[in-house]
Amino acid sequence: MKRYIILLLIISALGVVGCTKTFEDINKNPNAITASEASARYFITVPQFKLFAPDRYPYWRIHLIHCDRFAGHFLFGHNYSWWNDELGYSYNSAYTDAGWGFLAGYFGQLDNFLKLTAAGGEFENEYMYAVGLIMKGMYYQMYTDVFGEIPYSEAGDPDILLPKFDTQLDIYKGIIADLDAAMATIGNATRTGDGVADLGENDIYCGGDLQQWKRMANTLKLRIAMRAMGAPGNDFSADAISQALAAPLLSGPGDNILMEKDNIISQWTSAAYSDVWQNFGDAAGWTLGKELVDYMRDNNDPRLPKYAKPAKGGTFTFVRPASGSDYDLFPKRVDFIEQTLTDAGAVVTRVDDGDNVTLGIEGNKYYIGQPVRLNGFIRPLVRMEFFCTPADVIYAKKGTGQKIREELVMSSAEASFLKTEAIVRNLTGGNAQEEFAAGITSAMKLWNVADGAIATYLAEADLADITAGTTDEKLEKIAVQRWIAAYTDGFEAWAIVRKTGYPASLAAGVTDFDIYGPGDINGVYPERLRYGSSAYSQNGDNLNAAIGRQGADAMDTKLWFSKP
Repeated sequence: MKRYIILLLIISALGVVGCTKTFEDINKNPNAITASEASARYFITVPQFKLFAPDRYPYWRIHLIHCDRFAGHFLFGHNYSWWNDELGYSYNSAYTDAGWGFLAGYFGQLDNFLKLTAAGGEFENEYMYAVGLIMKGMYYQMYTDVFGEIPYSEAGDPDILLPKFDTQLDIYKGIIADLDAAMATIGNATRTGDGVADLGENDIYCGGDLQQWKRMANTLKLRIAMRAMGAPGNDFSADAISQALAAPLLSGPGDNILMEKDNIISQWTSAAYSDVWQNFGDAAGWTLGKELVDYMRDNNDPRLPKYAKPAKGGTFTFVRPASGSDYDLFPKRVDFIEQTLTDAGAVVTRVDDGDNVTLGIEGNKYYIGQPVRLNGFIRPLVRMEFFCTPADVIYAKKGTGQKIREELVMSSAEASFLKTEAIVRNLTGGNAQEEFAAGITSAMKLWNVADGAIATYLAEADLADITAGTTDEKLEKIAVQRWIAAYTDGFEAWAIVRKTGYPASLAAGVTDFDIYGPGDINGVYPERLRYGSSAYSQNGDNLNAAIGRQGADAMDTKLWFSKP
């Protein structure tokens, strides 16, 4: 497996830290780099892995505590967990500030690469600059979809210390303009240059393949334009969708953009799910969400054993509290746990004498998802052993040679699903079912599902069939398939739910607070994260102007793209 290498480049005029993709040369003398060997290629790898695999501090706080959990893919709140599953739904500045700090602070790393490769830059290269523009679009789409209005048009300007916050409408239009410029620059070119002018393996997304970058840029353009549909003041998405559909998109299993996980460098440089799980064990271990497991199990989705392990199972006795509301609600809560197991097809044994209830299920047999946002009062009954946990590849330990699941940058499946949606909405011509099947096939191939299993699913699963039904019913299936395929990319999966409203049971939020945690937003589905404390202390006037346009700095304030 190819791995990253940290290569310190001592270049007298720059003195910047670079990174390459293989660790075998980690001890190479940095002074051996001559002027003729110096290249911007050494400045792209760090911005790439820092965007999708930052250090453990933000990986833990914005990925797992917020995005992955709001997406309904990964959950806490079982009996071993230090936290109930209301964590993240109730504001905690320590966690939210980490997410803001990560995204707000990232741009400087990418901006360095853009300045180096821009016209007049130290390593001027129009093709490398085009790659940087595409990365900029990926970053800003992620950033704005988490918080809403953010500094964009004035960010990176050395003459502006306090950049204004731009509307999402303007940010989306700016991203598309950059993507169009990048694709026009690339044209028919395939490499950024020869020798040290070739990004090559230092480009850990596309290996220096400019046509792959172009297809990814066009797919990102389609994603953004489709997300903007119906948003107030949108005056660009119709043209952008038409343009994107007329140009090459990511297509087929070979076009997936995956970032190989480093298996050597410290989690404090580049983290993975494994770092959190392995450092804290069951105390920070997580389960899979009920909606995700239900959709996959009930449709015999062959990805389920690739995503998850069946419930460990076992028999456990729960003791009724001595008094108070927990005493009164004990029967309701035990019944809820039993019903959740039964609804998933498990055969449950129950022994009940009123004050002591014993529940048991056979081990390693059933795929059962944990309901989202369970409150702290029910947590003693939420045995981790009753629910699915992630497949080993999700949290394989670093440094052992075990395979660690790649980061999903962008998939060809998403391109097919977006095109399917466009066909169903009569935005373009084509066979919706064929495109839908192509998306499902690519999504399954991403997890090494066998051809026969894919064929069976396409032939038998109701969730794979949009040949009949209303437009809304078809759009629901497309959205759910996109959401399932976005597993391990909580940023995008969360955005899909907010934009489409599917899975509907997830987007509906929670109402029974005997069972669920309302958080700070009375049980409704979270629409964004609150701004970080540093935004108030460092750029308060511009931030308050943004809040005046966008709405209260609260998790239930809908963002521009998801407003009706």
